[in-house]
Amino acid sequence: MTVPLRAALYLRVSTARQAEHDISIPDQKRQGEAYCQSRGYQLIETYVEPGASATNDRRPEFQRMIEAGTSKPAPFDMVIVHSFSRFFRDHFELEFYVRKLAKSGVKLLSITQEMGDDPMHVMMRQIMALFDEYQSKENAKHVIRALKENARQGFWNGSLPPIGYRVVAAEQRGAKVKKKLEIDPLHAGTVRLIYRLALHGDGDHGQMGVKNIVSHLNRNRIFTRDGGRWGIGQVHRILTRRTYMGEHEFNKRAKSKELKPVSEIVVVPVPPLIDRETFEAVQALLQGPPSHGDAIRRHQWSDHAHRPDPLRQVRRRHDHPHRQGRALSLLRLFDESPAGTDSLRGYGGADGQAGRSCRQPSRRPSAPARKAGDDPRHGPRPAAGAIRAPA
Repeated sequence: MTVPLRAALYLRVSTARQAEHDISIPDQKRQGEAYCQSRGYQLIETYVEPGASATNDRRPEFQRMIEAGTSKPAPFDMVIVHSFSRFFRDHFELEFYVRKLAKSGVKLLSITQEMGDDPMHVMMRQIMALFDEYQSKENAKHVIRALKENARQGFWNGSLPPIGYRVVAAEQRGAKVKKKLEIDPLHAGTVRLIYRLALHGDGDHGQMGVKNIVSHLNRNRIFTRDGGRWGIGQVHRILTRRTYMGEHEFNKRAKSKELKPVSEIVVVPVPPLIDRETFEAVQALLQGPPSHGDAIRRHQWSDHAHRPDPLRQVRRRHDHPHRQGRALSLLRLFDESPAGTDSLRGYGGADGQAGRSCRQPSRRPSAPARKAGDDPRHGPRPAAGAIRAPA
C-alpha cells in the first residue's frame, strides 16, 4: 500500500478589506481541498495570510510555513497555492524560496498553473513570475494615482490619523464613503501643550527641550492616544509635522522610508491645531546651532561633551608604537602634575608654550658633541683602525 503524499495549503489575499469580505480565501480553500482530494494527497496544514502583500516575505504565516517546510524531516511533501502569485509577486524571491523548499524535498504546486520539473516548465514558471511582478507594479502605480487624486480633493486615504485628529465621514459617492480629518478635542490640547512647552516652558523654566517635554508629560501623567508613556521620537514628530498648521503632506515617503521628490507630494488642507507663526518659530529653534543648549533639540547637547580633552589628544597623537615611550612620559607628567589637565592644555595648541614645557629632553647629542666625536649614548668614539670591544 502506497503512502499518500502530504500537502500544505497556503491561502493569501492582498488587503484586509478583501479578507473582511470573506470571499477569496474561502474560495481558495475550497479549490485547494478539492485538488488534494482528486489526486489523493493528504492535507496536513492550512496557512492563511489575510491582508499581506506578496512583494516581500514579511508575512507571519508564510514564514511559519517556510520554517516547517525546511525543517528535517519536513511535515509535508508539497505546498499548494491557487496560483504562483499567491506565493510571491517577485520573480527572484519566488525562485529563492522554491529552491529553499526543494532542498528539503518540498515542491511548490499551483492549482491553476500546473507545471512539471523539466527545464522548459521551470522557464515557464519564471516567465509567469515576471509577469506577476510586472502586474503588481502596474497595480501599485494605478492605486497611488487614485490615492493622490483623492488627496487633492481634500479627502483622507484611510491611514491612522495624527494624534489630535480623528477621521469622520464627509460624503457618500456611490458605495464609497469619503472621509476627512477633524480636530479631536480629546487629544488636541496635548498637542498644543507640547508646542507651548517648546516655546514658552511650563512657567518655572524657559524653553524646554524634547527630553524635558517628554519628562513633563510623563511626570504629569499625560498619556499618549494609546494610553502609554511618551517617547522622544513621538514628541519630535509632533513638533516637526506640518499637519498641525493645516498642511498634511500625503505621499511624502516611499515604502523604503526615503523622501520622495516634492513634485510627488500632495498637500491636503486640514483644520489647523496651531498657527503658522508658532510652527515656524519651533522649526527655527529645532534648526538652531548646538550652542543654544537645550532649546528644542532631539538630542540634548552637553557643553562637556564638546570640550577638548588634552589627555585624549595626547593618547591619540602617540598611539604609534614608535611614540609610545614619549606618550607614557607625558601621561606620567599628567598624573604627577598638581595642575591636572592645565599642565597639558597648551600641548600642540596654537601657542605651543605649555606643550613645550611637557616635552621630554632629547637624548640626541648636540651638534658640537657629534662633531667632536663624543656620543653621550655610546661613549667616546674609538680611534681609526681600532676594534671596538664587545659590550
